Amino acid sequence: MKLIVGLGNPGRNYRWTRHNMGYGLVERLAKQHGIKLSQRGLKSVYGRGKIGKVAVILAKPLTYMNLSGDAVSRLLRFFQIQPEDLVVLQDDLDLAWGQIRIRVKGGHGGHKGIKSIAEAIGSDSFQRVKVGIGRPLERNLDPADYVLDPLVGQEKKEFQEVVEKGAQAVEILVAEGPQEAMKRFHKDSELRVGNRYLPPFLASSQS
Repeated sequence: MKLIVGLGNPGRNYRWTRHNMGYGLVERLAKQHGIKLSQRGLKSVYGRGKIGKVAVILAKPLTYMNLSGDAVSRLLRFFQIQPEDLVVLQDDLDLAWGQIRIRVKGGHGGHKGIKSIAEAIGSDSFQRVKVGIGRPLERNLDPADYVLDPLVGQEKKEFQEVVEKGAQAVEILVAEGPQEAMKRFHKDSELRVGNRYLPPFLASSQS
């Protein structure tokens, strides 16, 4: 069994923000695979089901981002899941908007949610699906504000398209392993569209 955790912040005010990419991915996976996120406890909302033939638990911590480790450690202990079977879905400032990277372990890269998890479970040997949200174009905009700025209009549509692609990456990772997911999703090259970078699947939708 795998525990798949999408990182984000609880509450309606954060629903359409870049920092809630992980929440969006879990919600999309739950919808696509008929998994009800109806259980509340362990400082999370979660549901059990299957992605393909693999038994999974999908979860969204109900803590704020920088305390994600509290929820994740409770989930791991309760379901007796090892860190190697934990998959964390996260946003990443250092990747272009929509770009996807798979990691099987490693440092937190400044992401407070990942840092909290690694510290709480005493290990960095968990898989991550990192989805790029890019950095703010305005140099005077604090990244901490940027990740929590509400998305509007076309940005919401792009967010949904990125979530769809990210969910596909998670499905491949779970069904066929991280190496196959890397092979398929690390190929996207960056294309400039206007003043932003988008991978091909989004760039084509802009033309």
